[in-house]
Amino acid sequence: MNPGKSAPQGVRVGCDIGGTFTDIVLAMPDGRLYVNKTSTTPHDLGQAITSGLQKLIDQAGIRAADITEIVHGTTTASNTILQKVGARTGVITTQGFRDVLEIGRIRTPTMFDLGWSKPEPLATRRWRRGIRERIDAQGRVVTPLDAQHLLDEAQQLVDEGVESLAICFLNSYINPAHELAAKALLEERFPQLLLSVSCEVLPEIKEYERTSTTVVNAYILPAMRTYLARLKTDLERMGVRASLQVMASNGGMMGIGSASDKPVFAVASGPAGGVAGAARIGALGGDADLIVFDMGGTTAKASIIAEGQPSLTNEYEFRDGISAPSRFVKGGGYVLKVPAIDIAEVGAGGGSIAWIDAGGLLCVGPESAGANPGPACYGNGNDRPTVTDANMVLGYLNPEALAGGSLTVKPELSKAALQRHVAEPLGLDLLAAAHGVRQVANVNMARAIRAVTVERGRDPRDMSMIAFGGGGPLHAVAVARLLGIRRVIAPIMAGVFCSAGMLSADAEHNFVKAVLRPLAGCSPADLTGIGNALTDKGFTVLASEGYGPDDASSVLAADLRYLGQSSELTVPLRTGRIDASTIDQLTRDFQALYHQTFGYSSDEPLELVNLRVSARGRSRQRLDFGACSVDATALQGATGTRRVSFAAGQAPIDTRVMPRAALAAEPQQGPLIIESYDTTIVVPPLCSARADRVGNIIIDLQEQPA
Repeated sequence: MNPGKSAPQGVRVGCDIGGTFTDIVLAMPDGRLYVNKTSTTPHDLGQAITSGLQKLIDQAGIRAADITEIVHGTTTASNTILQKVGARTGVITTQGFRDVLEIGRIRTPTMFDLGWSKPEPLATRRWRRGIRERIDAQGRVVTPLDAQHLLDEAQQLVDEGVESLAICFLNSYINPAHELAAKALLEERFPQLLLSVSCEVLPEIKEYERTSTTVVNAYILPAMRTYLARLKTDLERMGVRASLQVMASNGGMMGIGSASDKPVFAVASGPAGGVAGAARIGALGGDADLIVFDMGGTTAKASIIAEGQPSLTNEYEFRDGISAPSRFVKGGGYVLKVPAIDIAEVGAGGGSIAWIDAGGLLCVGPESAGANPGPACYGNGNDRPTVTDANMVLGYLNPEALAGGSLTVKPELSKAALQRHVAEPLGLDLLAAAHGVRQVANVNMARAIRAVTVERGRDPRDMSMIAFGGGGPLHAVAVARLLGIRRVIAPIMAGVFCSAGMLSADAEHNFVKAVLRPLAGCSPADLTGIGNALTDKGFTVLASEGYGPDDASSVLAADLRYLGQSSELTVPLRTGRIDASTIDQLTRDFQALYHQTFGYSSDEPLELVNLRVSARGRSRQRLDFGACSVDATALQGATGTRRVSFAAGQAPIDTRVMPRAALAAEPQQGPLIIESYDTTIVVPPLCSARADRVGNIIIDLQEQPA
């Protein structure tokens, strides 16, 4: 940095750790953006962050101390569950209820899969203990807490090596006295034991969901705390003493303190940043309804923006392998009853491996080559073909280097891998094999989009698709054609868009209070009191993270169901306040939402299950996509032509290759390959591409001949 130049104030960084690449965006106060993609370091995830960040610091000509905030999307929580490497977790519950986790809801995700096995509980049965105590459904104490029994059982668990403990007593959502007393006793006797208390993690009705969520929190608690503490130390060692924020599953930010205590709210951390950013891009372009398509190296994700807002759910399941969540398909994973963006995910990314099953069918994923060794063309020892290798053989990718020239590739290794593992076993020529791999991946990704559109009663043909991630713009048009979508948007910094989206997010904390009363019998004054109490809690947390009264706001919502049902839908309060007209308005809104979701509605009486508050803190330095400019080096790419195969059975054609910086508002007809540092955008024949005023690439699809 020039010694005579004043230090910039308010430099912010967004970083997203993926299975293959770690993406980092550095935002200067004047709107300039610098981007970096670094191979993820699985042995030490923070190493890729510090390495990539140092390159950006040098590139921007600033000091590490100039960075004031880092917003981080982490896979630590999800990987801990996937790899089953969490804490030795115990459960303290009401006597007679130790098997709640295994009983669950007696559901299976597929009716006729005889080979399906229920996921093993994260807390084994020998470490789940029932304690003498009981509170009834009205919150009255039936059996006082037996303190000595509690301490004796906890001592046995500690002696057996239990590191983290979930406390989940019956009906604690209505009266948490026994859970809080147990917490105090255990903290005094076993200060080294990590505790997750259900009344603090999830004070809601539904015993199984509350227990499952609290156990997941306890299971990932040590890993998340260790990771965040180590990352903070590594950043401080390189001179960065910025505020560290973690992206939450609901698309908002949470402070490192909240993330360290309640990591269950950040299990779907990384993908949420991209959806939050997509909502901002949609608002700039006047697109209130968007399909969000995020394809990385390991998985592809899909979600929707409806009326300018991400689609949210208050419950989802974390599953191994392919996960396409639905309100109608449950039982295949670990239930997390926390606010989250409704995202469908499939194991189809650039690094997904193509293979032939025992029946001779071509399959792609969910196994991935990851960051190391990566696709065959990386030359790091993997000889199995991936989706990236198929794209390389077809001519979509630069045959010399990727990521702005920082990653050299060897196309001959892609050809050898595809020939050996796909073309020869299936009796195909090389190009047909590559098209087959790409088509299988595209169909899998289209399934994820159908899960959040068609299965939600929405027609994808009525919406535009915004595609990002390293592979999103590479496959977007092909996936859009499968679904009848006619417009695709490759946003500014598409390859690192999740990191950029994090910088556009607000802080958000969610609080809930069980009500459990017929809606018609609810008093507006009582509900106002509950809402005010929850709002005060939220504003207190926001204040601890540096958000003043002028930057804090709250949104009220109600969980409603027909009286006698076991599940509910969340209905926002339109005015944000509760008065005499609120009950009637909630009834009308619930009926409309229920009909949209299930195709019918009823005049049965309604029950108010919970009242919710989302406390939001608006960052005054929030990234404005309409006023930012990407560093010119990130928009450079190759020029010229190369042979590209766009359709199976047709000869490759000469295709123009151009850098992203060269595309302007005047539409360019395909076929066209647009390259930049972070991604490659494919514009096939019968499509046109142009750049809007923000820098997004708009691709319009024409009708294909019959």
